[in-house]
Amino acid sequence: MTPEAGTAYAGRKLASRIATFACSVAVAVALVPLLALLLYVVRRGAGALSISFFTQLPRPVGETGGGMVNAVVGTLELVLLASVMGIPVGVAAGLFLAEYRATKLARIIRFAADVLAGVPSILVGVVVYATVVVRMKHFSAFAGAISLAVLMLPLVARTTDELARTVPDSLREAALALGASRWRIAIHVVLRTAAPGIRAGCMLAVARVSGETAPLLFTAFNNRFWNESLFDPTSSLQVQIFTYTMSPYDDWHAQAWAAALVLVAIVVALNVGARRILRTRRVA
Repeated sequence: MTPEAGTAYAGRKLASRIATFACSVAVAVALVPLLALLLYVVRRGAGALSISFFTQLPRPVGETGGGMVNAVVGTLELVLLASVMGIPVGVAAGLFLAEYRATKLARIIRFAADVLAGVPSILVGVVVYATVVVRMKHFSAFAGAISLAVLMLPLVARTTDELARTVPDSLREAALALGASRWRIAIHVVLRTAAPGIRAGCMLAVARVSGETAPLLFTAFNNRFWNESLFDPTSSLQVQIFTYTMSPYDDWHAQAWAAALVLVAIVVALNVGARRILRTRRVA
């Protein structure tokens, strides 16, 4: 190695170390507020968690005790119903974008999905309120699930689009050579090949909408009791947290922190599950 080459190599090595150090500092700076937030929620919410929190309904105003079992069940109900409505449509739209990417309709749908992904969630809630709640003349879990499904759509569609594009064209060409139609190729070849990544994207979309409060205020509203139908107002952890933090009662404040801890645990579990799926896909 010549002296000039050795000097250049030393310079590149030094630059690499400086860049690695700068990236490490940036990661540490980003993790500090996140860890501080998680630790604060755990410290404030762990003390208020109890068996009654998961087994009892909220007590009347001014009384201590009670729980949020209806809100926990309502949150799971809303997220599950929104997933049933939003994920299949989003996956189908993503497959269309990937398989017909050069068409004018695909470009329009892709642009619309990108715009919808940036729309504030409260605006989605207002639109669903005007188009669903007003026509039904009452709040409902169904309307709340629609608002969450709309928020999930662009995330699922764009994730499916990007992952479906990574499927080698040789697989599509082989299926075409065997006489398969385009829709069979999309479902049985492209979707099955990209399924692990799409599942992870769907879980991230579910985690994203699990913490939304604004659209539920205009659609599902709230309910201090069990909802007997999907077309009745329903309680959710998000709205219960908002309601309890605005109250003057210390017991409600403690339960709000407990609900926040449960909600954070749900979101973290979904994100960890999505990362495990992606890691399994890479290993495979």
